[in-house]
Amino acid sequence: MTNIAENIMGAIQTGSDWQLNFGATLLQDGSVRFRVWAPRVQKVSVVLPQRAGNPVPLVAEGNGYFSGFVAGIAADEQYLYVLDGETARPDPASRFQPEGVHGPSQVVAADSFVWSDSGWKGIPVDDFIIYELHVGTFTPQGTFDEVISRLDYLCELGITVVELMPVAQFPGERNWGYDGVYPFAPQNSYGGPEGLKRLVDACHSRGLAVILDVVYNHLGPEGNYLNSYGYYVTDRYRTPWGDAVNFDGPESDPVRHFFISNALYWITEYHIDGLRLDAIHGIYDFSALHILQELANAVHRQGEALGRHVQVIAESDLNDVRVIKPPESGGFGLDAQWNDDFHHALRAFLTGERSGYYGDFGLFSDLVKSFREGFVLSGGYSTFRKRRHGNSSAEILPSQLVVFSQNHDQVGNRLAGERPGKHLSMQQLKLAAATVLLSPYVPLLFMGEEYAESAPFPYFVSHGDADLAESVRQGRLEEFAGFAQQGAPPDPQSEASFLSAKVDQEQRQRSEQHAIYDFYRDLIRLRKEYAPFARLSREGMKVTVCNEEQVLVVNRSVENVQLLCLFNYSDRIRAISPALVGGTMTVLLDSTRGLSPGSIVTVYTTRPETFPTLAPFGVIIYRKEK
Repeated sequence: MTNIAENIMGAIQTGSDWQLNFGATLLQDGSVRFRVWAPRVQKVSVVLPQRAGNPVPLVAEGNGYFSGFVAGIAADEQYLYVLDGETARPDPASRFQPEGVHGPSQVVAADSFVWSDSGWKGIPVDDFIIYELHVGTFTPQGTFDEVISRLDYLCELGITVVELMPVAQFPGERNWGYDGVYPFAPQNSYGGPEGLKRLVDACHSRGLAVILDVVYNHLGPEGNYLNSYGYYVTDRYRTPWGDAVNFDGPESDPVRHFFISNALYWITEYHIDGLRLDAIHGIYDFSALHILQELANAVHRQGEALGRHVQVIAESDLNDVRVIKPPESGGFGLDAQWNDDFHHALRAFLTGERSGYYGDFGLFSDLVKSFREGFVLSGGYSTFRKRRHGNSSAEILPSQLVVFSQNHDQVGNRLAGERPGKHLSMQQLKLAAATVLLSPYVPLLFMGEEYAESAPFPYFVSHGDADLAESVRQGRLEEFAGFAQQGAPPDPQSEASFLSAKVDQEQRQRSEQHAIYDFYRDLIRLRKEYAPFARLSREGMKVTVCNEEQVLVVNRSVENVQLLCLFNYSDRIRAISPALVGGTMTVLLDSTRGLSPGSIVTVYTTRPETFPTLAPFGVIIYRKEK
């Protein structure tokens, strides 16, 4: 019975010889095997638009699958499936959509690319310094190949991991990526499959790992033909973006197989080092084996088979450690998750903002708790949600939480898409950077923050459907109706909104921005050079709070190396008690440049003139001498 089920369903297998078992597979004899799940129709055939001839019928396997072989097809041949002899549609598992979401799919030879990363094993999570970027706005050209031209810049900065916002085929040429409708097809306007492989290969040649943002909680609205084939979505649940993916209802087994295969596809065919799963709070599954657990297990097995470090990281607003706990402890077994609370606590305190979800934050104690434990909302009452929320992450390994002072959501979901530099001083930006990069967690930077990029990151799309474009435009206006006094949000359909988001790394040459850039480089260098910073652990970390002064004194130590970090979150000069910092110390970094790196400072308990002082929003890092 098991073998029959595996033959029909295509049960999840892993291994170094793994291959995608649906879609168009180019075989060594020059033929192509076509296989598709289409339980909604009675007949499926393949048509090749570039050549004359009748559609080639596929054979029903049972359980909704159809398959067949067509001889004499080369890579780059285009094809469509004809459903019930009437409607021609692209392949749900298309590897490439050269003409966009409504055009034909294209056969791609999975093994044609010549990789140069045979010795690549990935990097351990303790070495992660993640840089999130949007391919379309990271360079003037907005392509995978042009991202390659910026990799040396990222290496110079000290980045170790490049995280790409979603690249699955979306409508038009301008999109954040979360409207993808072909999960297996890299965006044509970015450079398609070959371009993405060149980028990953180039990253590995420089020692950079690559994380890919994937969207398994919903599908985009335009060009979404999956429901013509099968029961990919369900109306039993609703997400903020429409119908949920059917992971636990009738006919859900092939849907689970489809998305888990997608994860394995990126890891195997594209040598991706990790997946960031978008908004898992929009993934609903009440089956005995949760889809996230099954997916993480499959990815980890595949990583082991390939001999590589592979990570599965969730975006989640659930504040639920079950996501990252091992299955034997009742968890789903993902490697890490984004910690929005860290961002919210930091931003709310520095800016004083209290609207929306920031209403749950703003106290100095929130910031302290996030630095110490991770989650701020850990079971207490949330005024924003009007209920208790979250559980404690105090016992979770810091390597399982990703923290940031900026990311695409927290910038782009503001009315104007403005960056923190619009609200914070340069000293505050430095303080925020130090809080992230000197924390015991995995740090993430959003493109351009390292030099206080001035370009906004507004929401943008380029839908071909005029009614849909107008609906998105109106939805954006309604979302920010309460902020009418601040003006209207940028038109998401306008090309100008997209062009305004283009970053310019040359801004780092300007005086104040150059100082920010140098500060980020120094922080990253210290994080790499000194073991207490490099180790993602609360072991050897002592956090002392000066509540009235709004100062954190953080001791980090490993064996005979002891580092002392002073953070002043107030707008006043603060003197630090010698009881906390007494002794002889070497200055490693001073955000105000009041102390030169390498200078020796001795604090005497009986001489107030030797007590260290912190400038407003200042940061000083010392190494304690014996």
